[in-house]
Amino acid sequence: MAEKTRNDADQLIANARKHQKEREQTYRGQALKIYPWICGRCTREFTNKNLQELTVHHKDHNHDNNPSDGSNWELLCLYCHDNEHQRYEETRFGSSIHETETTVTATHSPFADLGALLKDKK
Repeated sequence: MAEKTRNDADQLIANARKHQKEREQTYRGQALKIYPWICGRCTREFTNKNLQELTVHHKDHNHDNNPSDGSNWELLCLYCHDNEHQRYEETRFGSSIHETETTVTATHSPFADLGALLKDKK
């Protein structure tokens, strides 16, 4: 029984190594070798523990454009990647449905009198 368990474990390890090599041949594997594991937007750093949260973004939005030098890739965290695609969609298809016809700008400056308030505290 111990021999079967050992063979199963060896097979599992062999399969894991095979799949790792296959993944490394993909653009994600290549990008993770080329670039540091840091989000290109928010600069969040990644380790093996949370690496699944780091994605490869295609700068030209063409997933078939995968030059081996990585010139069309950028590593982004899940949140920045989603944000990048949202901005792209808004640019591509016009303004967001959530935008109103007029843009309201803030006129209140909450820290305008901060100096005077701090001076009174002395």
